[in-house]
Amino acid sequence: MEKIYGLLGRKLGHSWSVPIHQALGCAGYRLIELEPEELGNFLRRKDIGGLNVTIPYKRDVIKFCDMLDPAAEAIGSANTLVRQAEKLVGCNTDIDGFLYMLRRAGISLTGKKVVILGSGGASLTAQTAARREGAREIVVVSRSGPDNYENLPERHADAEALVNTTPVGMWPKLEGQPVDLRLLPNVTAVADLIYNPGRTNLLLQAEELIRTRKPWNWEMGDPAPRSIRCTGGLSMLVHQAKRAEELFFNCSIPDGKTEEITTRLRREMTNIVLVGMPGSGKTTVGQALAKLSGKPFTDLDGEIIRRSGKPIPDIFAQEGEEVFRTLEHQVLEEACTKSNQIIATGGGAVLWSENRAAMRRTGRVYRLRRKLEDLPTEGRPLSQAGKLEEMERLREPLYSAAADFSVLNETSPEETASEIWRDFCEQ
Repeated sequence: MEKIYGLLGRKLGHSWSVPIHQALGCAGYRLIELEPEELGNFLRRKDIGGLNVTIPYKRDVIKFCDMLDPAAEAIGSANTLVRQAEKLVGCNTDIDGFLYMLRRAGISLTGKKVVILGSGGASLTAQTAARREGAREIVVVSRSGPDNYENLPERHADAEALVNTTPVGMWPKLEGQPVDLRLLPNVTAVADLIYNPGRTNLLLQAEELIRTRKPWNWEMGDPAPRSIRCTGGLSMLVHQAKRAEELFFNCSIPDGKTEEITTRLRREMTNIVLVGMPGSGKTTVGQALAKLSGKPFTDLDGEIIRRSGKPIPDIFAQEGEEVFRTLEHQVLEEACTKSNQIIATGGGAVLWSENRAAMRRTGRVYRLRRKLEDLPTEGRPLSQAGKLEEMERLREPLYSAAADFSVLNETSPEETASEIWRDFCEQ
């Protein structure tokens, strides 16, 4: 009898579990979407070999289990089910994955006040892990409990670590953010269990707080700058999957496999986004990168022309810059919901904060730089105004805010592409 292996949940369009488990050797692993009323009949099947369980069923499946392992029993949540000797055994590998994620990011919860957002199955895992790690205090925030999102800043502004176990900010609703980190000034560690997108708005804000932190000025009495260690949930996902595979097939898989798969997945799923002044070479470098990496190339200006049926100078002349920027935003946001692409943006794409966030959520952003005198102006409406210096001055902080890495594009497109690709592969 062929055994069933897969991920059990309700809505699974966001999941990366199939490629992870296939990389771990489970070729027949698949997604299994069920409504609540279908759970019982499915879990009584005798051909179940092994299942991972995700939102919203981590607690619901327990009543169908014949046995629980100590972790699942202690946590009250099962993310892994295995059929052993005709019995359905509920296990929890999330806690191993959670602790691996923290170690990888250099995050310690020992002695800290930890705020955990959400009260579902993943929250139970985070609570157990925080206790195991020796957290000084653990606060669980829910929508309607005594500790909720409205009173969080008032009651727990002294929180030192924040863990998001909610789906807020997860694909496809990428714009959400559960809390404003500016209201929690003592937080020095942020762990978001979401893995798609790679950087949620919560993580983007944490990075922004790091970037904009002023240097410590002893003479002026400024507060000491804080560093914020932050991580998304991809490494947790991969490590718990490794542990699940070990249970499925009663085998041992080296921890190095987790790192190997995490690195490969991040490389495969992350976009490379190019920003820079008009004429800085984004299209030519993007094409060279596509050839080098095998990732498909998307030129946003070209897509705007295709959709509008007009050259960009005509859009500016006939409809104005605001109409162009709105169309640019629509095209960019759509492109950034996809993965594994090379995306060349227009020179002014960084002007809208929504665009910068969209780029960074699913991509690593590279700024291309060129001397002003080397920038072509033909066919570029704003560049032809003779105000390139002023344009660069105004856009400089926006390019810096968007970019993860800056590259001088003064040689060949191929050489610049190679430099970008080397950096991308080292992440």
